[in-house]
Amino acid sequence: MNALRQLRSTLFNPIVDQHRGNIRKSMGDGWLVEFPSISDAVKCAIAIQTGLIGHDVIRLRIGIHIGEVFFEADDVFGEGVNVAARLEALAAPGQVLVSDTSMNSLDQKTAAIFQGGVAQKLKNIARPVGVWSWPNAIPIERTTKPQATDPTREPSIAVLAFDNLSRDPEQEYFSDGITEDIITDLSKVGSLLVISRNSSFAYKGKTTDIRQVGRELGVSHVLEGSIRRVADRIRVNAQLIDAKNGAHLWAERYDRQITDLFAVQDDLTMCIVEALKIRLTAVEHKRIGMVPTANPEAHDLFLKGREAVLSSDNTKEMFELALRCFNRAIELDPDYAEPYAGLGHAYTREFQNKWLGIPNSLEHSQRFIDTALQKNPDMPYAHYLDAINKFWRGKHAASNEAIDRALSLNPNYAMAIGMRGINAVNSGAPLDGLPDLERALQLEPRAGHLYVHFMGMAHLLAGDFETAVLRFKERIAASPATDLSRGFMISALGHLGRVEEAREVRQKLKEINPGYSFSEHVGRLPLQVPAALNMLLDGYKKADLKD
Repeated sequence: MNALRQLRSTLFNPIVDQHRGNIRKSMGDGWLVEFPSISDAVKCAIAIQTGLIGHDVIRLRIGIHIGEVFFEADDVFGEGVNVAARLEALAAPGQVLVSDTSMNSLDQKTAAIFQGGVAQKLKNIARPVGVWSWPNAIPIERTTKPQATDPTREPSIAVLAFDNLSRDPEQEYFSDGITEDIITDLSKVGSLLVISRNSSFAYKGKTTDIRQVGRELGVSHVLEGSIRRVADRIRVNAQLIDAKNGAHLWAERYDRQITDLFAVQDDLTMCIVEALKIRLTAVEHKRIGMVPTANPEAHDLFLKGREAVLSSDNTKEMFELALRCFNRAIELDPDYAEPYAGLGHAYTREFQNKWLGIPNSLEHSQRFIDTALQKNPDMPYAHYLDAINKFWRGKHAASNEAIDRALSLNPNYAMAIGMRGINAVNSGAPLDGLPDLERALQLEPRAGHLYVHFMGMAHLLAGDFETAVLRFKERIAASPATDLSRGFMISALGHLGRVEEAREVRQKLKEINPGYSFSEHVGRLPLQVPAALNMLLDGYKKADLKD
Protein backbone atom coordinates (compact mmCIF):
# COMPACT_ATOMS: atom_id res chain seq x y z
CA MET A 1 0.00 0.00 0.00
CA ASN A 2 2.94 2.32 0.50
CA ALA A 3 3.64 2.21 -3.24
CA LEU A 4 -0.01 2.96 -3.96
CA ARG A 5 -0.04 5.95 -1.59
CA GLN A 6 3.15 7.26 -3.17
CA LEU A 7 1.66 6.85 -6.65
CA ARG A 8 -1.42 8.79 -5.62
CA SER A 9 0.51 11.66 -4.03
CA THR A 10 3.27 12.04 -6.64
CA LEU A 11 1.50 11.23 -9.91
CA PHE A 12 -2.24 10.51 -9.72
CA ASN A 13 -3.47 13.47 -7.68
CA PRO A 14 -1.34 16.14 -9.43
CA ILE A 15 -2.42 14.98 -12.90
CA VAL A 16 -6.09 14.80 -11.84
CA ASP A 17 -5.84 18.36 -10.46
CA GLN A 18 -4.23 19.62 -13.68
CA HIS A 19 -7.20 18.27 -15.65
CA ARG A 20 -9.88 19.69 -13.33
CA GLY A 21 -10.81 16.31 -11.91
CA ASN A 22 -12.55 15.68 -8.62
CA ILE A 23 -11.87 12.41 -6.78
CA ARG A 24 -15.36 11.45 -5.61
CA LYS A 25 -14.68 8.05 -4.09
CA SER A 26 -11.76 5.82 -3.06
CA MET A 27 -12.21 2.06 -3.27
CA GLY A 28 -9.06 0.47 -1.78
CA ASP A 29 -6.85 0.25 -4.85
CA GLY A 30 -9.15 2.27 -7.11
CA TRP A 31 -10.69 5.72 -7.47
CA LEU A 32 -13.83 7.22 -8.99
CA VAL A 33 -13.07 10.60 -10.54
CA GLU A 34 -15.50 13.19 -11.92
CA PHE A 35 -14.55 15.69 -14.66
CA PRO A 36 -16.31 18.76 -16.10
CA SER A 37 -15.75 17.45 -19.66
CA ILE A 38 -15.04 14.14 -21.37
CA SER A 39 -11.99 15.72 -23.00
CA ASP A 40 -10.50 16.48 -19.58
CA ALA A 41 -11.18 12.91 -18.45
CA VAL A 42 -9.55 11.28 -21.47
CA LYS A 43 -6.48 13.52 -21.47
CA CYS A 44 -6.05 12.92 -17.75
CA ALA A 45 -6.29 9.13 -18.19
CA ILE A 46 -3.69 9.08 -20.97
CA ALA A 47 -1.37 11.33 -18.96
CA ILE A 48 -1.62 8.95 -15.97
CA GLN A 49 -0.99 5.83 -18.05
CA THR A 50 1.88 7.49 -19.91
CA GLY A 51 3.38 8.50 -16.58
CA LEU A 52 3.28 4.88 -15.43
CA ILE A 53 5.15 3.50 -18.45
CA GLY A 54 8.13 1.61 -17.11
CA HIS A 55 6.74 1.45 -13.56
CA ASP A 56 7.84 -1.83 -12.05
CA VAL A 57 5.23 -2.14 -9.29
CA ILE A 58 1.87 -0.65 -10.25
CA ARG A 59 -0.19 -0.77 -13.47
CA LEU A 60 -3.64 0.80 -13.67
CA ARG A 61 -6.77 -0.02 -15.66
CA ILE A 62 -8.99 2.92 -16.59
CA GLY A 63 -12.57 2.99 -17.89
CA ILE A 64 -14.33 6.20 -19.03
CA HIS A 65 -18.00 6.85 -19.73
CA ILE A 66 -20.19 9.95 -19.99
CA GLY A 67 -23.67 9.53 -18.49
CA GLU A 68 -26.19 10.30 -15.76
CA VAL A 69 -24.99 10.11 -12.14
CA PHE A 70 -26.51 11.08 -8.81
CA PHE A 71 -25.00 11.62 -5.39
CA GLU A 72 -26.11 10.26 -2.03
CA ALA A 73 -24.08 11.07 1.08
CA ASP A 74 -20.49 10.16 0.19
CA ASP A 75 -21.38 7.80 -2.65
CA VAL A 76 -22.07 8.12 -6.38
CA PHE A 77 -24.56 6.05 -8.41
CA GLY A 78 -25.99 5.84 -11.91
CA GLU A 79 -25.36 4.32 -15.34
CA GLY A 80 -22.40 6.64 -15.88
CA VAL A 81 -20.65 4.99 -12.94
CA ASN A 82 -21.76 1.45 -13.83
CA VAL A 83 -20.53 1.54 -17.44
CA ALA A 84 -17.21 3.14 -16.46
CA ALA A 85 -16.71 0.42 -13.84
CA ARG A 86 -17.39 -2.35 -16.38
CA LEU A 87 -14.97 -0.81 -18.84
CA GLU A 88 -12.31 -0.60 -16.14
CA ALA A 89 -12.78 -4.30 -15.39
CA LEU A 90 -12.48 -5.12 -19.10
CA ALA A 91 -9.29 -3.07 -19.61
CA ALA A 92 -5.81 -4.57 -19.61
CA PRO A 93 -3.18 -3.14 -17.24
CA GLY A 94 -1.89 0.12 -18.73
CA GLN A 95 -4.95 0.52 -20.96
CA VAL A 96 -7.70 3.15 -21.22
CA LEU A 97 -11.11 2.02 -22.50
CA VAL A 98 -13.68 4.60 -23.57
CA SER A 99 -17.36 4.07 -24.43
CA ASP A 100 -18.83 4.96 -27.82
CA THR A 101 -20.98 7.61 -26.10
CA SER A 102 -17.84 9.28 -24.82
CA MET A 103 -16.11 9.03 -28.19
CA ASN A 104 -18.96 10.96 -29.83
CA SER A 105 -18.21 13.91 -27.55
CA LEU A 106 -14.44 14.03 -28.16
CA ASP A 107 -12.70 16.38 -30.54
CA GLN A 108 -11.30 14.83 -33.71
CA LYS A 109 -7.65 15.08 -32.66
CA THR A 110 -8.17 13.28 -29.34
CA ALA A 111 -10.53 10.68 -30.79
CA ALA A 112 -7.99 9.79 -33.49
CA ILE A 113 -5.66 8.09 -30.99
CA PHE A 114 -8.30 5.48 -30.06
CA GLN A 115 -9.16 2.39 -32.06
CA GLY A 116 -11.86 -0.24 -31.95
CA GLY A 117 -15.54 0.60 -31.56
CA VAL A 118 -16.52 -3.05 -31.27
CA ALA A 119 -19.82 -3.64 -29.44
CA GLN A 120 -19.28 -5.45 -26.11
CA LYS A 121 -21.86 -7.03 -23.81
CA LEU A 122 -21.01 -5.67 -20.37
CA LYS A 123 -22.16 -7.29 -17.12
CA ASN A 124 -25.51 -5.89 -15.88
CA ILE A 125 -25.65 -3.34 -18.71
CA ALA A 126 -28.75 -3.76 -20.85
CA ARG A 127 -27.39 -2.60 -24.19
CA PRO A 128 -24.09 -3.51 -25.92
CA VAL A 129 -21.50 -0.74 -25.57
CA GLY A 130 -19.02 0.21 -28.30
CA VAL A 131 -15.56 0.05 -26.75
CA TRP A 132 -12.57 2.09 -27.89
CA SER A 133 -9.05 1.50 -26.63
CA TRP A 134 -5.73 3.26 -25.97
CA PRO A 135 -2.97 2.26 -26.46
CA ASN A 136 -3.94 0.62 -29.72
CA ALA A 137 -1.44 -2.22 -29.35
CA ILE A 138 -3.30 -3.77 -26.40
CA PRO A 139 -6.33 -5.73 -27.68
CA ILE A 140 -9.55 -6.06 -25.71
CA GLU A 141 -11.47 -9.30 -25.34
CA ARG A 142 -13.95 -9.62 -28.17
CA THR A 143 -17.42 -11.03 -28.37
CA THR A 144 -17.89 -10.11 -32.03
CA LYS A 145 -15.84 -10.05 -35.21
CA PRO A 146 -12.34 -8.54 -34.65
CA GLN A 147 -11.92 -5.01 -35.88
CA ALA A 148 -9.20 -2.37 -36.00
CA THR A 149 -8.02 -2.68 -32.42
CA ASP A 150 -5.93 -5.63 -33.56
CA PRO A 151 -3.09 -3.92 -35.48
CA THR A 152 -2.62 -6.91 -37.80
CA ARG A 153 -6.22 -6.64 -39.00
CA GLU A 154 -6.50 -2.95 -39.78
CA PRO A 155 -5.17 -1.68 -43.12
CA SER A 156 -1.62 -0.76 -42.26
CA ILE A 157 1.66 -0.99 -44.15
CA ALA A 158 5.40 -0.51 -43.88
CA VAL A 159 7.40 0.14 -47.04
CA LEU A 160 10.93 -1.19 -46.62
CA ALA A 161 13.81 0.55 -48.38
CA PHE A 162 13.97 -0.77 -51.95
CA ASP A 163 17.24 -2.51 -52.76
CA ASN A 164 19.59 -0.66 -55.12
CA LEU A 165 20.45 -3.20 -57.83
CA SER A 166 22.27 -0.69 -60.01
CA ARG A 167 25.95 -1.35 -60.53
CA ASP A 168 26.70 2.08 -59.12
CA PRO A 169 26.47 2.25 -55.29
CA GLU A 170 26.18 6.02 -55.66
CA GLN A 171 22.63 5.40 -56.88
CA GLU A 172 21.54 4.54 -53.33
CA TYR A 173 19.94 7.98 -52.96
CA PHE A 174 17.76 7.19 -55.98
CA SER A 175 16.31 3.92 -54.64
CA ASP A 176 15.84 5.50 -51.20
CA GLY A 177 14.17 8.53 -52.75
CA ILE A 178 11.73 6.45 -54.76
CA THR A 179 10.89 4.44 -51.65
CA GLU A 180 10.15 7.63 -49.74
CA ASP A 181 7.96 8.94 -52.56
CA ILE A 182 5.92 5.71 -52.44
CA ILE A 183 5.58 6.10 -48.65
CA THR A 184 4.42 9.70 -49.15
CA ASP A 185 1.81 8.69 -51.75
CA LEU A 186 0.43 5.95 -49.51
CA SER A 187 0.40 8.31 -46.53
CA LYS A 188 -2.12 10.51 -48.32
CA VAL A 189 -4.73 7.75 -47.89
CA GLY A 190 -6.61 8.61 -44.71
CA SER A 191 -7.93 5.07 -44.05
CA LEU A 192 -4.47 3.48 -44.25
CA LEU A 193 -1.90 3.56 -41.44
CA VAL A 194 1.55 4.02 -42.97
CA ILE A 195 4.76 3.65 -41.00
CA SER A 196 7.20 6.51 -41.57
CA ARG A 197 10.46 6.29 -43.47
CA ASN A 198 12.56 6.60 -40.33
CA SER A 199 11.23 3.34 -38.89
CA SER A 200 10.82 1.30 -42.07
CA PHE A 201 14.37 2.20 -43.14
CA ALA A 202 15.69 0.76 -39.86
CA TYR A 203 15.64 -2.63 -41.62
CA LYS A 204 17.69 -1.45 -44.58
CA GLY A 205 20.46 -3.87 -45.50
CA LYS A 206 19.25 -6.47 -42.99
CA THR A 207 17.84 -9.92 -43.60
CA THR A 208 14.69 -9.94 -41.51
CA ASP A 209 11.64 -12.17 -41.39
CA ILE A 210 8.70 -10.13 -42.71
CA ARG A 211 6.51 -11.54 -39.94
CA GLN A 212 8.94 -10.12 -37.39
CA VAL A 213 8.87 -6.74 -39.16
CA GLY A 214 5.08 -6.80 -38.99
CA ARG A 215 5.11 -7.54 -35.25
CA GLU A 216 7.75 -4.91 -34.46
CA LEU A 217 6.06 -2.17 -36.50
CA GLY A 218 2.47 -3.23 -35.76
CA VAL A 219 1.38 -3.49 -39.41
CA SER A 220 -0.74 -5.92 -41.39
CA HIS A 221 1.27 -5.65 -44.64
CA VAL A 222 4.80 -4.97 -45.83
CA LEU A 223 5.97 -3.77 -49.25
CA GLU A 224 9.49 -4.64 -50.36
CA GLY A 225 11.24 -4.36 -53.69
CA SER A 226 14.26 -3.36 -55.73
CA ILE A 227 15.26 -0.74 -58.28
CA ARG A 228 17.77 -1.05 -61.10
CA ARG A 229 18.71 2.09 -63.03
CA VAL A 230 20.73 1.86 -66.24
CA ALA A 231 21.15 5.01 -68.35
CA ASP A 232 17.65 6.34 -69.02
CA ARG A 233 15.79 3.15 -68.07
CA ILE A 234 14.59 1.79 -64.73
CA ARG A 235 13.38 -1.62 -63.60
CA VAL A 236 11.25 -1.72 -60.45
CA ASN A 237 10.26 -4.97 -58.73
CA ALA A 238 7.76 -4.85 -55.86
CA GLN A 239 6.03 -7.42 -53.67
CA LEU A 240 3.18 -6.92 -51.22
CA ILE A 241 3.37 -9.37 -48.31
CA ASP A 242 0.91 -10.37 -45.59
CA ALA A 243 2.90 -9.61 -42.43
CA LYS A 244 0.95 -12.10 -40.36
CA ASN A 245 1.84 -15.24 -42.34
CA GLY A 246 4.52 -14.07 -44.80
CA ALA A 247 2.37 -14.86 -47.85
CA HIS A 248 3.00 -12.89 -51.06
CA LEU A 249 -0.26 -11.23 -52.06
CA TRP A 250 0.87 -9.37 -55.13
CA ALA A 251 4.02 -8.85 -57.18
CA GLU A 252 4.78 -6.68 -60.19
CA ARG A 253 7.72 -5.70 -62.38
CA TYR A 254 7.98 -2.42 -64.26
CA ASP A 255 10.44 -1.83 -67.11
CA ARG A 256 10.12 1.82 -68.08
CA GLN A 257 11.88 4.93 -69.27
CA ILE A 258 13.08 7.23 -66.48
CA THR A 259 10.54 9.76 -67.73
CA ASP A 260 7.78 7.33 -66.67
CA LEU A 261 8.97 7.21 -63.05
CA PHE A 262 5.98 9.06 -61.58
CA ALA A 263 3.59 6.84 -63.50
CA VAL A 264 5.31 3.77 -62.03
CA GLN A 265 4.95 5.18 -58.50
CA ASP A 266 1.27 5.90 -59.11
CA ASP A 267 0.69 2.39 -60.48
CA LEU A 268 2.41 0.87 -57.44
CA THR A 269 0.31 2.93 -55.05
CA MET A 270 -2.96 2.07 -56.80
CA CYS A 271 -2.13 -1.65 -56.91
CA ILE A 272 -1.47 -1.63 -53.16
CA VAL A 273 -4.68 0.29 -52.45
CA GLU A 274 -6.68 -2.18 -54.53
CA ALA A 275 -5.00 -5.21 -52.91
CA LEU A 276 -5.91 -3.86 -49.47
CA LYS A 277 -9.48 -3.16 -50.64
CA ILE A 278 -9.29 0.52 -49.77
CA ARG A 279 -11.64 2.96 -51.49
CA LEU A 280 -10.01 6.27 -52.31
CA THR A 281 -11.84 9.56 -52.18
CA ALA A 282 -11.73 11.72 -55.30
CA VAL A 283 -9.38 14.13 -53.51
CA GLU A 284 -7.00 11.34 -52.44
CA HIS A 285 -6.94 9.98 -55.99
CA LYS A 286 -6.08 13.41 -57.36
CA ARG A 287 -3.28 13.99 -54.84
CA ILE A 288 -1.64 10.65 -55.53
CA GLY A 289 -1.67 11.31 -59.27
CA MET A 290 0.04 14.73 -59.12
CA VAL A 291 3.22 15.07 -61.23
CA PRO A 292 5.57 17.59 -59.56
CA THR A 293 7.92 18.08 -62.54
CA ALA A 294 8.34 16.96 -66.13
CA ASN A 295 12.13 17.22 -65.87
CA PRO A 296 13.67 13.90 -64.70
CA GLU A 297 17.08 15.48 -64.08
CA ALA A 298 15.55 18.11 -61.79
CA HIS A 299 13.73 15.37 -59.85
CA ASP A 300 16.92 13.35 -59.58
CA LEU A 301 18.73 16.35 -58.12
CA PHE A 302 15.91 16.92 -55.64
CA LEU A 303 16.15 13.30 -54.47
CA LYS A 304 19.92 13.68 -54.01
CA GLY A 305 19.50 16.95 -52.09
CA ARG A 306 16.74 15.56 -49.88
CA GLU A 307 18.88 12.56 -49.03
CA ALA A 308 21.67 14.93 -48.00
CA VAL A 309 19.33 16.94 -45.74
CA LEU A 310 18.00 13.78 -44.10
CA SER A 311 21.41 12.15 -43.78
CA SER A 312 22.60 10.96 -40.39
CA ASP A 313 25.92 12.50 -41.45
CA ASN A 314 24.84 15.82 -39.97
CA THR A 315 27.67 18.00 -41.34
CA LYS A 316 28.37 21.28 -43.07
CA GLU A 317 29.46 19.32 -46.16
CA MET A 318 26.08 17.58 -46.46
CA PHE A 319 24.35 20.94 -46.02
CA GLU A 320 26.36 22.45 -48.86
CA LEU A 321 25.70 19.41 -51.08
CA ALA A 322 21.97 19.84 -50.47
CA LEU A 323 22.14 23.52 -51.46
CA ARG A 324 23.95 22.70 -54.72
CA CYS A 325 21.45 20.00 -55.67
CA PHE A 326 18.35 22.06 -54.87
CA ASN A 327 19.62 25.19 -56.62
CA ARG A 328 20.55 23.24 -59.76
CA ALA A 329 17.12 21.55 -59.77
CA ILE A 330 15.49 24.99 -59.67
CA GLU A 331 17.65 26.15 -62.59
CA LEU A 332 16.39 23.18 -64.63
CA ASP A 333 12.74 23.70 -63.64
CA PRO A 334 11.95 27.02 -61.93
CA ASP A 335 8.32 25.93 -61.36
CA TYR A 336 9.26 22.72 -59.50
CA ALA A 337 8.11 23.41 -55.93
CA GLU A 338 9.91 20.62 -54.01
CA PRO A 339 13.48 21.99 -54.35
CA TYR A 340 12.36 25.32 -52.85
CA ALA A 341 10.96 23.38 -49.88
CA GLY A 342 14.25 21.49 -49.75
CA LEU A 343 16.16 24.78 -49.46
CA GLY A 344 13.79 25.80 -46.67
CA HIS A 345 14.58 22.52 -44.91
CA ALA A 346 18.33 22.97 -45.35
CA TYR A 347 18.34 26.48 -43.88
CA THR A 348 16.20 25.33 -40.95
CA ARG A 349 18.85 22.68 -40.27
CA GLU A 350 21.51 25.36 -40.54
CA PHE A 351 19.71 27.41 -37.89
CA GLN A 352 19.65 24.37 -35.59
CA ASN A 353 23.26 23.34 -36.20
CA LYS A 354 24.93 26.72 -36.96
CA TRP A 355 27.31 25.29 -39.57
CA LEU A 356 27.90 28.66 -41.24
CA GLY A 357 26.82 30.98 -38.46
CA ILE A 358 24.31 32.74 -40.71
CA PRO A 359 22.39 35.21 -38.51
CA ASN A 360 19.21 35.08 -40.58
CA SER A 361 18.91 31.35 -41.39
CA LEU A 362 15.23 31.29 -40.44
CA GLU A 363 14.49 34.23 -42.76
CA HIS A 364 16.19 32.38 -45.62
CA SER A 365 14.22 29.26 -44.73
CA GLN A 366 10.85 31.06 -44.62
CA ARG A 367 11.45 32.74 -47.96
CA PHE A 368 12.03 29.42 -49.72
CA ILE A 369 9.11 27.73 -47.94
CA ASP A 370 6.77 30.53 -48.97
CA THR A 371 7.93 30.17 -52.59
CA ALA A 372 7.34 26.41 -52.47
CA LEU A 373 3.78 26.92 -51.18
CA GLN A 374 3.08 29.53 -53.83
CA LYS A 375 4.04 27.03 -56.51
CA ASN A 376 2.28 24.07 -54.85
CA PRO A 377 -0.13 24.88 -51.98
CA ASP A 378 -0.89 21.17 -51.54
CA MET A 379 2.60 19.99 -50.50
CA PRO A 380 2.51 18.47 -46.97
CA TYR A 381 6.31 18.65 -46.77
CA ALA A 382 6.31 22.45 -47.22
CA HIS A 383 3.49 22.98 -44.71
CA TYR A 384 5.37 20.90 -42.15
CA LEU A 385 8.53 22.95 -42.71
CA ASP A 386 6.43 26.10 -42.38
CA ALA A 387 5.25 24.80 -38.99
CA ILE A 388 8.84 24.14 -37.88
CA ASN A 389 9.94 27.62 -38.90
CA LYS A 390 7.06 29.29 -37.09
CA PHE A 391 7.71 27.11 -34.02
CA TRP A 392 11.24 28.46 -33.74
CA ARG A 393 9.87 31.98 -34.14
CA GLY A 394 7.50 31.41 -31.21
CA LYS A 395 4.41 31.64 -33.42
CA HIS A 396 2.60 28.65 -31.92
CA ALA A 397 -0.88 29.35 -33.30
CA ALA A 398 0.45 29.84 -36.84
CA SER A 399 2.61 26.73 -36.43
CA ASN A 400 -0.43 24.64 -35.47
CA GLU A 401 -2.37 26.01 -38.45
CA ALA A 402 0.44 24.86 -40.77
CA ILE A 403 0.46 21.45 -39.08
CA ASP A 404 -3.29 21.08 -39.52
CA ARG A 405 -2.90 21.87 -43.21
CA ALA A 406 -0.08 19.32 -43.58
CA LEU A 407 -2.18 16.62 -41.86
CA SER A 408 -5.23 17.38 -43.99
CA LEU A 409 -3.03 16.51 -46.99
CA ASN A 410 -1.12 13.62 -45.34
CA PRO A 411 -2.93 12.13 -42.31
CA ASN A 412 -0.01 9.78 -41.59
CA TYR A 413 2.64 12.50 -41.36
CA ALA A 414 4.35 11.35 -38.16
CA MET A 415 6.65 14.35 -37.88
CA ALA A 416 3.73 16.78 -38.23
CA ILE A 417 1.73 14.92 -35.58
CA GLY A 418 4.77 14.92 -33.31
CA MET A 419 5.31 18.62 -33.99
CA ARG A 420 1.78 19.37 -32.84
CA GLY A 421 2.54 17.50 -29.62
CA ILE A 422 5.80 19.42 -29.19
CA ASN A 423 3.93 22.70 -29.67
CA ALA A 424 1.58 21.73 -26.86
CA VAL A 425 4.51 20.87 -24.56
CA ASN A 426 5.94 24.34 -25.13
CA SER A 427 2.60 26.14 -24.87
CA GLY A 428 1.97 25.94 -21.13
CA ALA A 429 -0.24 22.82 -21.19
CA PRO A 430 2.53 20.23 -21.54
CA LEU A 431 0.51 17.09 -20.80
CA ASP A 432 -1.92 17.97 -23.61
CA GLY A 433 0.87 17.09 -26.03
CA LEU A 434 1.09 13.45 -24.90
CA PRO A 435 -1.67 12.01 -27.18
CA ASP A 436 -0.01 13.42 -30.31
CA LEU A 437 3.43 12.29 -29.18
CA GLU A 438 2.05 8.78 -28.59
CA ARG A 439 0.45 8.76 -32.04
CA ALA A 440 3.68 9.92 -33.68
CA LEU A 441 5.55 7.18 -31.85
CA GLN A 442 3.05 4.63 -33.20
CA LEU A 443 3.91 5.76 -36.75
CA GLU A 444 7.64 5.80 -35.97
CA PRO A 445 8.08 2.87 -33.57
CA ARG A 446 11.74 2.23 -34.47
CA ALA A 447 12.98 5.78 -34.77
CA GLY A 448 10.62 7.98 -32.75
CA HIS A 449 12.75 8.20 -29.62
CA LEU A 450 12.86 11.99 -29.90
CA TYR A 451 9.14 11.96 -29.10
CA VAL A 452 10.01 10.09 -25.90
CA HIS A 453 12.28 13.01 -24.99
CA PHE A 454 9.40 15.44 -25.37
CA MET A 455 7.19 13.15 -23.28
CA GLY A 456 9.85 13.51 -20.60
CA MET A 457 9.88 17.26 -21.10
CA ALA A 458 6.07 17.33 -20.75
CA HIS A 459 6.21 15.53 -17.41
CA LEU A 460 9.11 17.71 -16.25
CA LEU A 461 7.21 20.93 -17.00
CA ALA A 462 4.11 19.46 -15.33
CA GLY A 463 6.11 18.84 -12.16
CA ASP A 464 6.08 15.04 -12.43
CA PHE A 465 9.84 14.71 -12.04
CA GLU A 466 9.93 10.96 -11.40
CA THR A 467 8.15 10.14 -14.64
CA ALA A 468 10.28 12.68 -16.47
CA VAL A 469 13.44 10.86 -15.35
CA LEU A 470 12.02 7.55 -16.57
CA ARG A 471 11.23 8.98 -20.00
CA PHE A 472 14.69 10.57 -20.34
CA LYS A 473 16.30 7.26 -19.37
CA GLU A 474 14.18 5.55 -22.01
CA ARG A 475 15.35 8.07 -24.61
CA ILE A 476 19.00 7.69 -23.59
CA ALA A 477 18.70 3.91 -23.95
CA ALA A 478 17.42 4.39 -27.52
CA SER A 479 19.90 7.18 -28.38
CA PRO A 480 23.01 6.74 -26.20
CA ALA A 481 24.82 9.78 -27.63
CA THR A 482 22.09 12.29 -26.77
CA ASP A 483 23.18 15.38 -24.87
CA LEU A 484 19.68 16.87 -25.05
CA SER A 485 17.90 14.30 -22.85
CA ARG A 486 20.78 14.17 -20.38
CA GLY A 487 20.59 17.93 -19.87
CA PHE A 488 16.87 17.77 -19.14
CA MET A 489 17.27 14.73 -16.91
CA ILE A 490 19.77 16.66 -14.78
CA SER A 491 17.08 19.31 -14.25
CA ALA A 492 14.52 16.68 -13.20
CA LEU A 493 17.03 15.01 -10.87
CA GLY A 494 17.86 18.38 -9.35
CA HIS A 495 14.21 18.98 -8.49
CA LEU A 496 14.15 15.53 -6.86
CA GLY A 497 17.28 16.27 -4.82
CA ARG A 498 19.17 13.37 -6.41
CA VAL A 499 22.40 15.35 -6.69
CA GLU A 500 24.89 12.48 -6.96
CA GLU A 501 22.94 10.88 -9.80
CA ALA A 502 22.72 14.26 -11.55
CA ARG A 503 26.51 14.65 -11.34
CA GLU A 504 27.02 11.23 -12.91
CA VAL A 505 24.72 12.18 -15.78
CA ARG A 506 26.52 15.48 -16.28
CA GLN A 507 29.91 13.77 -16.40
CA LYS A 508 28.68 11.55 -19.23
CA LEU A 509 27.09 14.55 -20.97
CA LYS A 510 30.39 16.43 -20.95
CA GLU A 511 32.18 13.40 -22.39
CA ILE A 512 29.68 13.38 -25.27
CA ASN A 513 29.62 17.13 -25.83
CA PRO A 514 32.26 19.12 -23.86
CA GLY A 515 30.82 22.44 -25.02
CA TYR A 516 27.21 21.74 -24.11
CA SER A 517 25.39 24.51 -22.25
CA PHE A 518 21.98 23.73 -20.78
CA SER A 519 21.08 27.40 -20.28
CA GLU A 520 22.03 28.19 -23.89
CA HIS A 521 19.96 25.28 -25.16
CA VAL A 522 16.78 25.94 -23.19
CA GLY A 523 17.17 29.66 -23.78
CA ARG A 524 16.55 29.00 -27.47
CA LEU A 525 13.34 27.07 -26.82
CA PRO A 526 10.16 28.97 -27.77
CA LEU A 527 8.50 28.42 -24.38
CA GLN A 528 5.29 30.43 -24.14
CA VAL A 529 5.29 30.55 -20.33
CA PRO A 530 8.39 32.32 -18.89
CA ALA A 531 8.03 30.41 -15.61
CA ALA A 532 8.72 27.17 -17.52
CA LEU A 533 12.20 28.36 -18.46
CA ASN A 534 12.93 29.34 -14.85
CA MET A 535 11.74 25.94 -13.65
CA LEU A 536 14.07 24.12 -16.04
CA LEU A 537 17.04 26.25 -15.02
CA ASP A 538 16.21 25.98 -11.31
CA GLY A 539 16.32 22.18 -11.55
CA TYR A 540 19.82 22.35 -12.98
CA LYS A 541 20.89 24.73 -10.19
CA LYS A 542 19.39 22.47 -7.52
CA ALA A 543 21.69 19.72 -8.77
CA ASP A 544 24.48 22.00 -7.51
CA LEU A 545 26.03 22.13 -10.94
CA LYS A 546 27.45 24.99 -12.94
CA ASP A 547 26.33 25.12 -16.54
